[in-house]
Amino acid sequence: MSLTDEQIKSFQTLWRVRFGTEISREDAYEKGIKLLRLVELVYKPMTEAEFELVQKRRKETEYGR
Repeated sequence: MSLTDEQIKSFQTLWRVRFGTEISREDAYEKGIKLLRLVELVYKPMTEAEFELVQKRRKETEYGR
């Protein structure tokens, strides 16, 4: 897994806008890779069967009404 120079610069810009501080290229690369890895670990696409189960549960609860 790696980041392009453009992605690193974009991360630095996002960091500066959000936190109001500058971040080095090295720190931006490290934090960007860690963020990508976190998303990779926690993101799991939902299967059609799982989606149907969620829809069924929503209908059975107040949330779906």
